[in-house]
Amino acid sequence: MKHYEVTAGIIIHNNEILCMQRNESKFDYISYKYEFPGGKIEGGESNVQTLMRELQEELDLHINIKSDDFYVTVEHGYPDFSIRLHSYICHVSDRQIKRKEHVSHIWLGAK
Repeated sequence: MKHYEVTAGIIIHNNEILCMQRNESKFDYISYKYEFPGGKIEGGESNVQTLMRELQEELDLHINIKSDDFYVTVEHGYPDFSIRLHSYICHVSDRQIKRKEHVSHIWLGAK
């Protein structure tokens, strides 16, 4: 089974959190599900570098993330692969994003 190291940004604006809806996938169990934006760590990248690159590629969001913004790491196994996901809190001053890979998004109130 393949294992991936991935990052995710918990993007917050005015106490609301951005959730992105995935596009269709070859795996039905993740198609059209909601997620925090981010992606796979590539060779030689730090977690923070990966997340900044992925947010720029997926959302045209240029944000400075520091290692101090780390929130939590979780591991999860899917039927066909597993992940170790490193998440970071990312505060933004506005909601300007451009969806490039996702089909939809929603801002949800933090509780």
